[in-house]
Amino acid sequence: MERMPTDPKPKAETLAVVERYARRKPGGLYSILRPEVALSTQEWQREMLFMFGSLCGYTDTDLRSLKLVDVGCGYGGHLLDFLRFGFAPQNLYGIELLPERVAGARARLPELLKVHEGDASTANVMSASQDIVFQSVVFSSLLDDAFQQELADRMWSWVRPGGGVLWYDFIYDNPSNGDVRAVPVQRVKSLFPHGRMTVRRVTLAPPISRRVCRVYPAAYHLFNLLPFLRTHVLCWIAKD
Repeated sequence: MERMPTDPKPKAETLAVVERYARRKPGGLYSILRPEVALSTQEWQREMLFMFGSLCGYTDTDLRSLKLVDVGCGYGGHLLDFLRFGFAPQNLYGIELLPERVAGARARLPELLKVHEGDASTANVMSASQDIVFQSVVFSSLLDDAFQQELADRMWSWVRPGGGVLWYDFIYDNPSNGDVRAVPVQRVKSLFPHGRMTVRRVTLAPPISRRVCRVYPAAYHLFNLLPFLRTHVLCWIAKD
């Protein structure tokens, strides 16, 4: 199949994303060594694996044969996790806009796993070629509605029938950060109007989890029993 045509000119929203990330100074706030980060990561990945097994019917053998694209793969952390879950490196592909993150990902990942530098419009992904197209907190960094829809359409075009988009992002605005915005479930549905969507509420609100884990990390699970305290959703958007 032919890959979708690309636009060689950087889009205004693409350039704006680069500027927004340049302003971020998270320090060690999202380090996996922090208990609240480790617990929230384990939580949503556990739900993801449950989805693969119960909803999609995948087996260990299936995971090795599945093709997956990680849109906004960063330093390659999620791709390393997919390798650990049993995906084959030659069937994984990363897309990352920021050059320093691309360099970091390429240094960490096996050579068989290719990482594309640039936005998704320039990525070499064939239509209907992927079992899973994954994004984690990418769309909440896109403030232009039309650009969001354009990226969603491109991601959907990559999914083969029987596959799906795997989505993880937050659904409540962060009043202290104007460079991001929430992506509510209704917005996700409008971005993928032809998909069948399964939604799981996950991730204890970070301001709460940081305070709770500072005192007693195991209390994360207790507070997380209350769905209204969970700020993110994990979605499987299936293509028939």
